[in-house]
Amino acid sequence: MAAVQWRSRGRNYEAELQRCRPEAALVEFGDYHPLKSIMVTDTKTRRGARKGSTSSSSSSSSSAPLDPLSSMLDGTDPLSMFAAASKWEKEKEEEVVGPDFESWSLKRGEILARFTTTEKLSINLFMGSDRGKAPSPGSSAVSEKVRTRLEELDDLEEGSQRELLNLSQQDYANRIEELNQSLKEAWASDQKVKALKIVIQCSKLLSDTSVIQFYPSKFVLITDILDTFGRLVYDRIWTMCSDPRPLPDSFTVDDVNDTAKETCLNWFFKIASIRELLPRLYVEAAILKCNCFLNKCGIQETLPRLTAMIRGIGDPLVAAYTRAYLCRVGMEVAPHLKDSLNRNFFDLLGSFRQISSESVQNQLVLQRVEVPEYLTLYSPAISWILQCIAYRAPEPLLTEMMERCKKLGNNALLLNSVMRAFRPEFVAGRATDFIGMIKDCDEAGFPKHLLFGSLGRSVACADPPESERLTILNEAWKVVTKVRSPQDYINCAEIWVEFTCRHFSKREVNTVLADIIKHMTPDRAFEDAYPQLQSVIRKILTYFHDFSVLFSMERFLPFLDMFQKDSVRVEVCRSIMEVFIKHQVEPTRDPVILNAMLHICKTMHDSVNALTVEDEKRSLALLIIGFIRMVCFGRDFEQQLSFCVEARATFCNLESVMVQLIHTVNQLAMETSRVMRGSHSRKTAAFVRACAAYSFITIPSLSSIFSRLSLYLLSGQVALANQCLSQADAFLKAAVSLLPEVPRSISVEGKLRASESFLLDFINNFLATLLVVPDHPEHGVLYLVRGLLNMIQDYTWEDNSDAKVRVYVSALPLLAAMSQETYLYSIPKVDSNETLYGGDPKFLLEINKLSETLIGQVLDHLKGLGRDEATRRQGALAFSLFGVLLAHGDLRNNKLSQLAVNLWNLSHKHGYCETRVSLSYINKGLKCPK
Repeated sequence: MAAVQWRSRGRNYEAELQRCRPEAALVEFGDYHPLKSIMVTDTKTRRGARKGSTSSSSSSSSSAPLDPLSSMLDGTDPLSMFAAASKWEKEKEEEVVGPDFESWSLKRGEILARFTTTEKLSINLFMGSDRGKAPSPGSSAVSEKVRTRLEELDDLEEGSQRELLNLSQQDYANRIEELNQSLKEAWASDQKVKALKIVIQCSKLLSDTSVIQFYPSKFVLITDILDTFGRLVYDRIWTMCSDPRPLPDSFTVDDVNDTAKETCLNWFFKIASIRELLPRLYVEAAILKCNCFLNKCGIQETLPRLTAMIRGIGDPLVAAYTRAYLCRVGMEVAPHLKDSLNRNFFDLLGSFRQISSESVQNQLVLQRVEVPEYLTLYSPAISWILQCIAYRAPEPLLTEMMERCKKLGNNALLLNSVMRAFRPEFVAGRATDFIGMIKDCDEAGFPKHLLFGSLGRSVACADPPESERLTILNEAWKVVTKVRSPQDYINCAEIWVEFTCRHFSKREVNTVLADIIKHMTPDRAFEDAYPQLQSVIRKILTYFHDFSVLFSMERFLPFLDMFQKDSVRVEVCRSIMEVFIKHQVEPTRDPVILNAMLHICKTMHDSVNALTVEDEKRSLALLIIGFIRMVCFGRDFEQQLSFCVEARATFCNLESVMVQLIHTVNQLAMETSRVMRGSHSRKTAAFVRACAAYSFITIPSLSSIFSRLSLYLLSGQVALANQCLSQADAFLKAAVSLLPEVPRSISVEGKLRASESFLLDFINNFLATLLVVPDHPEHGVLYLVRGLLNMIQDYTWEDNSDAKVRVYVSALPLLAAMSQETYLYSIPKVDSNETLYGGDPKFLLEINKLSETLIGQVLDHLKGLGRDEATRRQGALAFSLFGVLLAHGDLRNNKLSQLAVNLWNLSHKHGYCETRVSLSYINKGLKCPK
């Protein structure tokens, strides 16, 4: 095989390109466009026409194309109909209660977290009896049933319960959950009376205010059981109505059968027999929705009656939460019946007089609860009632309610709930009036800074009159700045920061920041207020996207210095960087921005340590890279390079940032070449050499070997494009010398993978570059090609791998291209070997010898594959070499043509290559060179 004489076929690349270029076809754009929709013509066959004949086709006059699938459904697509019906139902539901109404489920968790206690609690547990079970078939008389049920209800009120004392808050919640489960189990086992007893017992617990601080949370836990009971009863009656046919969603009383009506009425009679007012009221409210089975106007008639019954509750706190529950149920089942809700509110106003009564004051003294703390217990109930009333309420009603609050006077709790429940637009439009009402409130009952906090939430969401904005801010800040408690201060200041950013300039925002620093710095109070301080930063970044303005605030960077905790400081810096990358459209060279952003990026970089996970490193690096890409000094290339030098020293621990810096410097060198139009002056030539030196120094610091390889190659290509031949030579030699260090497996996205495919891709790219690299006068002919092939020869490849010989096969097209009189591509102002050697026979002889050596190596490997019975690999490799000979070899040489025939036969010998596909490949290969 060594006797094969290689000779490259002469190529005329320009002529081949012209022959291979597809023929141009004239297209009339009025008739055809590749993106134009296809019109489908519906052709219908006449009924009775003979097979094979069709009627004349008629296309729709509509310009829209006909969908052949949907046309078969005649507009009755079941999925579309279902989606349309669902959308209609949703829109109908949202006509009354839309997504802008804050649901109870969102408030529930907040109440449980806010109202806690360390006091010991007590609870009465129901002791079940067998009489709660369904009656046996023998006791079928109606009178016996009624007597038994009444006795069972009497059992509850005669002491069939056990009191548990000294429970912690968590134990209490667990017991309530046990009762909830007992309710479900009793219902599932058809013990309906037992289920009712459990609900009555839980409702009675709401009259207990012995641990008054916990009452709002107790209300949440127990009303969960009431809700469960209400759903069970409603679903039971609904099921009875759905037999034998399902009950429609929009059913009427006429659709309900007699059995369901009797059952429903029976439940209301049972509840009416409850002796105590509070449990009777709560349980009836829980099944309020069931009235729709009995009477069209049942809910409308029941709500006012229940509202009036609440007036009989003596404790104002218990009454307030009972009203809140009734409003909650009313909004769920009949949100359009606002009259009863309004009456609830006006009754609530009347009950406020009871707060100062002797009984309430004695209770507070007994439990050692201060009046301000006691008033906050009303907050969830009042807020919910007001939210239900104010939701989509007409403005005259809101105005009337506001006037009622004014007349009540000095009720800061109510005023606070009004401002939080009413629409922000309403409150913001009357902000001055609300400020006057706040001033009239007594500081002792409810702190004024909380009132201004509620006002601030509204004016931050809606715009007050422009002429009043500065007055509003001044009045609010007079109160806020006098708050002594750092925690109370920052809670209120954080709210007003948004109003300031929304309507004022950097001067006012800077003043607010200075005041926050003044209050939060003493005794390092900022350490307990990181969430609020972070919120301040987020609000500023929401309204200030011009970072030259942002960093020109004198107090902004000192404000950032308050974030002393590492994790919080990094999070704040990250949020600033995200906004910068998102909104900084134009590159910047502003020194104020650059210095500040470098400081912020350095903070993120310095947080990286040995324990930092890769995802965190990647996330921080992407933000820093985004900043680096936005830095541009225009034609001041030296300043840009100086910035990259500084950035390299600053961000040395993040490898992807170092890679970006190398890319930036390479891009800088190419931009210099573009500006100079490829003809460097002495100064620019020195500059691009400095860029090459930067890359050459930086690349070895990278840990990823493939990053180093690709950057050596890329930097060498950039150096070559800038006529820096010695620098390009150094880069390429460094890449070749690095090849033995390539491991056999590498980590890719956390998984170990063989490096062979990555290495082959790199080598092919490297070989393509070598075509335009001139030989060094002191290192002999093709020294870089020989050096690469020697490294390939010595590299330890995978067992049973053909990679090495595939590299040899890939090198043959390069050698064939080097033997041409004119190279396929070249670099302007760089003399390649075609110019240096000028077709010297000695140079061509060296190429042919090297090619013959490579072919010999490949053929020897093919023989070895035959001995190892690796026929599939042998066939694939033989066909690959055949393709190279066909495209690049001079087949007029008999030995070379005979070798091509032998390779063809070998590749098809075991049937792994399809002859038809192979012939198609050959035709394509021979088409251009003809």
